[in-house]
Amino acid sequence: MPYENITVEKRDRMAILTIDRPKVMNALSVETVNELRRAFLELKTDDDVAGVIVTGAGEKAFVAGADISELHDLDPEGAKHYSERGQHVLSIIENMPKPVIAAVNGFALGGGCELAMACHIRIAAETARFGQPEVNLGVIPGYGGTQRLARLVGKGRAMELCLTGKMISAAEAQSIGLVNKVVPPAELMAEAEKMLGAILGKGPRAVALAIEAINRGTEMDLAAGLNLEANLFGFCASGEDWKEGTKAFMEKRKPEFKGN
Repeated sequence: MPYENITVEKRDRMAILTIDRPKVMNALSVETVNELRRAFLELKTDDDVAGVIVTGAGEKAFVAGADISELHDLDPEGAKHYSERGQHVLSIIENMPKPVIAAVNGFALGGGCELAMACHIRIAAETARFGQPEVNLGVIPGYGGTQRLARLVGKGRAMELCLTGKMISAAEAQSIGLVNKVVPPAELMAEAEKMLGAILGKGPRAVALAIEAINRGTEMDLAAGLNLEANLFGFCASGEDWKEGTKAFMEKRKPEFKGN
């Protein structure tokens, strides 16, 4: 089935997923969130795709937030379901076994900031702006903003951003650890593809297990996290990529990973 609110372009083992609603600053309507879910579930099992870049259409916005017109008439039960649905979809993205990079080309506010945080790595144009402005509407972040933001930048910074609702620049976002790298707008997609390309040259199984170890381990105490890491490290040794990678290193050649 074709998508109405997003586009997916595949090339060089990469998928470029674009939120394509520029007339409304790429706002995350319910249908857009549903399409994101379908797209990521399809990409997860697509053998021709090894990694994903997420960006927004146009030059103004990555995603400027939720579609506010859909929020006004929600009752408490409907609002809870709305939040849980968005959290579910962003958790699918966060736990993708394939690397996901957010190429933030403009405003990443509310649900847009939450979408970016669900991606494994964030690269931002110098003109990008970040924020969780939900309190300006009398609500709180509902797609994981209060949780992922605190884990990425610390409790104090998360409190400041969520309670004031202020926007911050890409440079400030990088300084507090919300963004990995900031580049001129014209270089954004090239830089995202360059970084994803570098990751795709590594062992696919190792990349997937590293994502799992970091995602799950940060929710555990240190001892449990170290145990998880040791188990996944041992699991690496059961595959051919382990043997190929170590053999290639000793033979001073580039490894030819098969993803197993």
